[in-house]
Amino acid sequence: QGATDIVIGTHRLLSKDIEFKDLGLVIIDEEQRFGVRHKEKLKQLRTKVDVLTLTATPIPRTLHMALLGVRDMSVIDTPPENRLPVETYVMEYHDSIVKQAIEKELSRGGQVYFVHNRVQSIEKLYERLKKIFPRVRFGVMHGQMNVEMLESVMKDFLKEKIDCLISTNIIESGIDIPNVNTLIVDRADCFGLADLYQLRGRVGRFKERRQAFAYFLVPHNWVMTLDAQKRLHAIEKFTQLGSGFKIAMEDLEIRGAGNLLGHE
Repeated sequence: QGATDIVIGTHRLLSKDIEFKDLGLVIIDEEQRFGVRHKEKLKQLRTKVDVLTLTATPIPRTLHMALLGVRDMSVIDTPPENRLPVETYVMEYHDSIVKQAIEKELSRGGQVYFVHNRVQSIEKLYERLKKIFPRVRFGVMHGQMNVEMLESVMKDFLKEKIDCLISTNIIESGIDIPNVNTLIVDRADCFGLADLYQLRGRVGRFKERRQAFAYFLVPHNWVMTLDAQKRLHAIEKFTQLGSGFKIAMEDLEIRGAGNLLGHE
């Protein structure tokens, strides 16, 4: 068989049984999805290999290394043309807020993402929302569904046969769907700052400068941890396009830099 110059793959490429003849460059996209162990594995390669990492929200340790000068960093903070910042709200969960958000989006012919990051209760939520909004067409999607089912739901959503997609955070780096311009995140206090930023980036991608909305919801009368409060305050504060670097700086302040040399 002919030699391959470039291999495109998932974390699988870091497995022990994968060997390269003469690896010269590793490009990591969506760097925030790689854990510390993966990074340690990459460090073993790094004595001989050049590494380029790409991300909208660098994780605290990577950002800290860049600020210390251990790694070189280049920042692109120019937003794409014809995009509007996403209007962001952090509020307590009420059915009336969800109703208003969904109806507002459907009235202008758009679609909605409803993120509920618990597979165990996602079907119950689906049944509940169907009762509250009988005229809205809902779909459900999560990572434990088989590939054919996932593909079928996504195709229906793309063809606008589904008005509101109830999903776990698997949509975080999903297909670009310009017609989806309202995002509702249930239990937003349970998400990391990079996750919240990546999720918000799923909406507001309409080419004709259509205003997008993101609602980060927490339970009624819920006492949040101090870190969760800081994360939600940051996501509400930094709404400008290209503000991933500022979000990452905030994340570094909240979580700390970790240990540059080990797993901590």
